[in-house]
Amino acid sequence: MFKPFSHIYIEEEVEDHFRTVQILEKFKSAERIKIKHYKDVFNKRGQNFRIQKLSPKLILAKKKDQYLYPGSDFSPNFDHPQFYYNTLALNCLYDCDYCYLQGMFPSGNIVLFVNWEDFFQSTDEFLEKHGNLYLALSYDTDLLATEAFFPATKAWIEFAESRQNLILEIRTKSGNYQTLAGMRPIPNVILAWTISPEIISKQVEKKTAPLDARIQSLKKASEDGWNVRICLDPILREPDWKDTYSDLVLKLRENLNPDKIMDISVGSFRMNADFLKNMQSLRQDTALLYYPFQKKDGVVSYSESENEQMVHWIRSLLSGWIIDAKIKLSY
Repeated sequence: MFKPFSHIYIEEEVEDHFRTVQILEKFKSAERIKIKHYKDVFNKRGQNFRIQKLSPKLILAKKKDQYLYPGSDFSPNFDHPQFYYNTLALNCLYDCDYCYLQGMFPSGNIVLFVNWEDFFQSTDEFLEKHGNLYLALSYDTDLLATEAFFPATKAWIEFAESRQNLILEIRTKSGNYQTLAGMRPIPNVILAWTISPEIISKQVEKKTAPLDARIQSLKKASEDGWNVRICLDPILREPDWKDTYSDLVLKLRENLNPDKIMDISVGSFRMNADFLKNMQSLRQDTALLYYPFQKKDGVVSYSESENEQMVHWIRSLLSGWIIDAKIKLSY
């Protein structure tokens, strides 16, 4: 069994940062390697993303510019004009077959930026200039999955508590709600769980929390009073997809109170065409990436008729359980 984080690369500039010290305390047996800049390791040529995912290394670094990025067209903005994301971490503990990160990054290792205060300051400056901000916090990673050694989620919730014009969305495939369970829910934070049918999750969402664990985390968060979002996104046109998604929605209906669900995001698979091409060059072990997708304006997805059929099917399954106004489409 390969062990993650057997080696930790540390930028010299953050070697003595208190957050670096705290993280290293969690991995006392890891070999520590000093580096000048994280890109010297993360961006070097000749890396194999797939092999590195078997035993990822950790890179601790300082982010020095661009703390906010405009949200991608591939992600729903929920009608917020100021939709942005930040990158507290690059790459993810999980290993989903459809994840665009493997087509975007040259490395399967994980970068953690320890200088959160610079991110906070940049966010405050944006709020002062623009008045409001919808910030996707867990975008190129799954922050809640790393909370045990990189507690950024808690820190950002505490930051948002005194900034009511900041809306945070924290999306996850983890079952780690217990790490937040002692916090007081606040109205401008959304906890969002990506939910997939159990058979699909087991096959293509490797290392993620089991479906039941995600649903129980979601249920507990909703009962505790958090704004909770269910993300049926991406819907995957896998064999017997109608039956598998029917079973999934039935399980949601059996376990969750619809009145305690803020909304449900529904969207089919879509991706930058270049990212998919890069992924196909790395992987021949998953049929998911070789579906006869259609390409339009640099984006690959199912055909328009397939997308409409899938979204209509999901909406019909949700009908009568949750009101239509809570169903948000993105495809």
